[in-house]
Amino acid sequence: MAAQPDLIPIPFHLMPASKQHPSFQVLGVRVDAVQIADVVDQMKDWIRGKKGCHSIAATGMHGVVEARHDPEFKQILNATDLVVPDGTPLVWVGRRRGHDLPRRVYGPDLVLAFCEETQARSYRHFFYGGESGAADQLADSLKRRFPGMQVAGTYSPPFRPLRKEEDAEILSMISQAAPDVLWVGLGAPKQERWMHEHRDKLRVPVVVGVGAAFDMISGRRRQAPRWMREHGLEWLFRLFQEPRRLWRRYLIYGTEFVACIVLESLGLKKFTASTNQENPQAEVRP
Repeated sequence: MAAQPDLIPIPFHLMPASKQHPSFQVLGVRVDAVQIADVVDQMKDWIRGKKGCHSIAATGMHGVVEARHDPEFKQILNATDLVVPDGTPLVWVGRRRGHDLPRRVYGPDLVLAFCEETQARSYRHFFYGGESGAADQLADSLKRRFPGMQVAGTYSPPFRPLRKEEDAEILSMISQAAPDVLWVGLGAPKQERWMHEHRDKLRVPVVVGVGAAFDMISGRRRQAPRWMREHGLEWLFRLFQEPRRLWRRYLIYGTEFVACIVLESLGLKKFTASTNQENPQAEVRP
């Protein structure tokens, strides 16, 4: 794997949130108060501008708690161009902070919405991630649904750390495919780290981390019913599907997330974007 670049703490007011979108902090992580239509419009603007590589992270409770445990990962999230509320708990926090967030930016819905709205624009899509064959299945599923979209390429990497030569070959393959959008489905926090490490080497206008969307859209994994997704109960559906893999994420991380939000709401702790650990509110000076 490529060496991890040095990370310098970024003041919250200097983080790369899009100027046209408000944002709020959740335990020190910047979350942009956007909806799917806002994200699709922003992606089209970046593709039209063709200036640099812009990254989008679809983040939920799991990503925020991971960032609390790992200050380096917190800096990676806060350096991402757009951090969208993929989890319902983040939407609830945003509403309490006064933001108009009717729904979350659910990764699979974002992929489908972007493909549907832009299929006539000849945008080129590259799908990177998932288990063996998952990226191909996802591309085939989307092509059947949106015949006008263009697939520039697919690749599912081996489930192990890549050698330096392999990493270089993958970057070369993506660059030669010349996609407008690179969809990354490696799961959090791996996909956010990968995007951060490679964004300066990728000649792609937009890179989007969408995690389980690869398996959801391709049909490899069942989605929770829409009523459960809309009411913050998807975690329960997924926990019953994969208890051994997800019990820690939802039962331990979920409890920790709620406890931290309550402590912050009561003014007993303050969580900042700094790489330092959170401090009691009483220790914070103006």
